[in-house]
Amino acid sequence: MTSNNKLFGILVPVISVIIGLLAGAVIMLLSGHNPIEGYAALWAGAFGDAYTIGETIRRSTPLILTGLAVAFAFKSGLFNIGAEGQVIVGWLAAVWVGLAMDAPMIIHLPLAILAGAVAGGIWGGFLPGFLKAKLGVHEVIITIMMNYIALFVTNEIIRSVLTDQATSTEAIAGTASLASPWLQSITFYSRMHYGILIALFAAFVMWFIIERTTYGYELKAVGYNRHASNYSGMNVSKNIILSMVIGGAFAGLAGAMEGLGTYGSISVMSGFTNLGFDGIAVALLGSNNALGVVLAGLLFGVLKEGAGGEMPTGAGVPTELVDIIIALIIFFVASSYIIRWVLLRFKKEEK
Repeated sequence: MTSNNKLFGILVPVISVIIGLLAGAVIMLLSGHNPIEGYAALWAGAFGDAYTIGETIRRSTPLILTGLAVAFAFKSGLFNIGAEGQVIVGWLAAVWVGLAMDAPMIIHLPLAILAGAVAGGIWGGFLPGFLKAKLGVHEVIITIMMNYIALFVTNEIIRSVLTDQATSTEAIAGTASLASPWLQSITFYSRMHYGILIALFAAFVMWFIIERTTYGYELKAVGYNRHASNYSGMNVSKNIILSMVIGGAFAGLAGAMEGLGTYGSISVMSGFTNLGFDGIAVALLGSNNALGVVLAGLLFGVLKEGAGGEMPTGAGVPTELVDIIIALIIFFVASSYIIRWVLLRFKKEEK
């Protein structure tokens, strides 16, 4: 049974991606575009040269981290819709430390990264996790509301504290920057930075916690059955809060990657970054598994970077089509029971 579940865990996302891409090809045909040219342009936009490869990796970095944020909460049966707000406060905290301190890089950069993780963890766990654990308040409702609080409070802090009524802060100190002249030079001066290494390390941390620690075992047990876990002596409230805190820390790191790596500053935002919301899709496609989230984050980075490059100019395909493809992929992942039923029927017929 376990081997079947693992097999389905691999096949369902793969089949969902294939069906989503085929459905996208049909939509291209119906709208008068050549799907072969469209996907060739998407590939060129993501892997056409060293610059686009660097930008694809750069775009995938925060998506991996927000995917981990959502997936980690899922492990304890929680739905972290607040990764978007956690990204924003993590971004703000990391840039704030990057601007306020004057220290050697060996001190400054780790502190700025840590500030982003801590801010995201507090935003994710302190209120949503506490209210869920102690009062049973649904985490979806409160995390959605806290996304808006994060957006507007951050904008006000940027205007009133970090700048003099300007719309963007100054660039962070070089000692707090994740930018890599070496990585930029080998990718035709893309914005690729060392953040991808942090994202991969974070995925390893999630895998290690879930699969190799007592806390990971308790967390999964709480996700399966909270009442049974409580009866067996596990501290359910503590596990719920810690799950939201750690998930929020991953999302805060995603914001730090943007603030310390991609942009080197933070600006007043007219709307959400959508990194947190895309993280939900990444987690679903990755089956809430650390390796799966890394692969799903890379796939989404390819789709989003490719769509913004050659597709509209080279093939005349609107970039919105990629959003449709992503939505279809998630739809088929969410409808995985249909794919499971087909696979099981096919397996029975073979016997």
